[in-house]
Amino acid sequence: MAVNESFVGRTYPPTEPYQVGREAIRDFADAVGASSPLHRDLEAARAAGYRDLVAPPTFAVIAGQRTDRQFVTDPEAGVDYSRVVHGEQRFVHHRPIVAGDELRGVLTIDSVRAAGGHTMVVMRSDLLDPEDQPVATSLSTIVIRGEELA
Repeated sequence: MAVNESFVGRTYPPTEPYQVGREAIRDFADAVGASSPLHRDLEAARAAGYRDLVAPPTFAVIAGQRTDRQFVTDPEAGVDYSRVVHGEQRFVHHRPIVAGDELRGVLTIDSVRAAGGHTMVVMRSDLLDPEDQPVATSLSTIVIRGEELA
């Protein structure tokens, strides 16, 4: 089954809230080698003017991928996940993500296009706080590999 090109422009309903925790921030900072004390030391984060620990910028990928899951698991989308590779990831931050944030994602499919026998899909996940204020936007490009040539 080919990826359903009619999904371009489709927006999915908001995801269930993702609770950002201190340990998740610390673990993520360790995993990506982010050394700022703002990611680990509550007193340092508060002294810098934040209410809690500050997540590294790429932490938005966690809530973003939870949001993107709606498309890749939608049976009508036609995505064979066994053929998916990650193409590109970008973030636009409207404010820092901090521990205690509750993020919901709204997914929009920005484009679906064929390229060299593969399909490239650009997904935009707008991460919102409980008041529907933007926190970050995750732009993810996935590549669905075409069939192998015999």
